[in-house]
Amino acid sequence: MTARLQVRSQRQAMDWSLALVSQGIETTIEFSAEAGWGLLLHEEEYDRAVAVVRLYRSENLRRPWHRRIGSPGFFFDWGALAWVLVLAVFFQLSESSPDLRSAGVMDSVKASHGQWWRMFTAIYLHADLGHLAANASLGLIFLGLAMGRYGTGVGLLASLLTGAGGNALAWFTDQAHRSLGASGVVMGALGLLTAPPLFGWRRDPRWRQHLLGGFAVGGMLFVLLGLSPGSDVVAHFGGFVTGLFLGGMLLLEPRWAGRGVVSFLAGSVFCLLTLLTWWLALRAGL
Repeated sequence: MTARLQVRSQRQAMDWSLALVSQGIETTIEFSAEAGWGLLLHEEEYDRAVAVVRLYRSENLRRPWHRRIGSPGFFFDWGALAWVLVLAVFFQLSESSPDLRSAGVMDSVKASHGQWWRMFTAIYLHADLGHLAANASLGLIFLGLAMGRYGTGVGLLASLLTGAGGNALAWFTDQAHRSLGASGVVMGALGLLTAPPLFGWRRDPRWRQHLLGGFAVGGMLFVLLGLSPGSDVVAHFGGFVTGLFLGGMLLLEPRWAGRGVVSFLAGSVFCLLTLLTWWLALRAGL
């Protein structure tokens, strides 16, 4: 026996079908001239399917900045523009107040003396306009895709942690290291996007087919963008690896990462962490 869920369009049918499949409910997309688009499923799964769809709609319809791109399952979160704006504001402030840059730059010597917050504050600082433009443009793409993949707040917080992870690796490997910029975040967001093909074996029966292609694309982009001459290769590598690790952890329970409440809490932690680290930097350096 089969039941039918009525939908408005083919796009909605594909979105709902993905949401249901993620919960273990198999569906078939159907179209007829009389009834329009719909989803066919086992009758005993109907009530649970309705509950899943209601939850999916409550978590997604209130986010107009969260847009599907390309094939089903790929989203871009235009909330990444806010991150670009924050970088621009910090650049303007650092240009008018050089002390801000000295207070927040990543310095392994000072970090070794307890100023751990520099791993975070250095992310928001850039050497010049070209440096800012490169990180902002690439960051908008990769961070927007990562936020679309894991949720706005979760993707934003995870990307910040990847940038700090890149600075931490540079700190541990070079006690005279000094750097600034969001390139670790950019490479970390790329790592977050590369993680699904590597860790998708739990829920994708075609995982092996996607593994080589996904890793090849992510690895190639890292080589092209993260190993350019004159760049902070260690921080880039640390950010990329941290992104792979955090992405794998988030994929252990993808439904948890995508929940609206979790995304809100993660976004709040991101804001608090940014404010706390800069408060500590300004208190110690100005």
